[in-house]
Amino acid sequence: MKIQIVIDCADPRRLGAFWAEALHYRTPEPPDGFASWDDWARAEGIPEERWNDANAVEDPEGIGPRVYLQRVPEGKVAKNRLHLDLNVGGGHSVALDERRAHVDAEVARLKALGATDERGAMEQRGEYWVRMNDPEGNEFCVQ
Repeated sequence: MKIQIVIDCADPRRLGAFWAEALHYRTPEPPDGFASWDDWARAEGIPEERWNDANAVEDPEGIGPRVYLQRVPEGKVAKNRLHLDLNVGGGHSVALDERRAHVDAEVARLKALGATDERGAMEQRGEYWVRMNDPEGNEFCVQ
């Protein structure tokens, strides 16, 4: 079984670009015979105003889950019931100070991509993490 993560959003292309960089993923290549996804959509007769209805990003190694982004008319109004944790610290085999440094460096990189820091760093029971929001306000954690 493979898992796909689906994110509702206002701008699938923009948010897909963020998550591709955040996860070190890539946008899949368009089908054979097409230079771009827009060329494919045009050939399929999809109206141009619908070309940004969906997007996807994938792990280039084929290991991690695919992330599918779909445009929805409503904005985000409440806390996510599910969120992603980006584990960059190295786990408990790595000293806490070193994990903090890894997390803080990744937080800085993600902020440069458009993420925001929701509450600052948190530390509890030997864990260190930062709760963040993607460019459309969806929560995720870096730990």
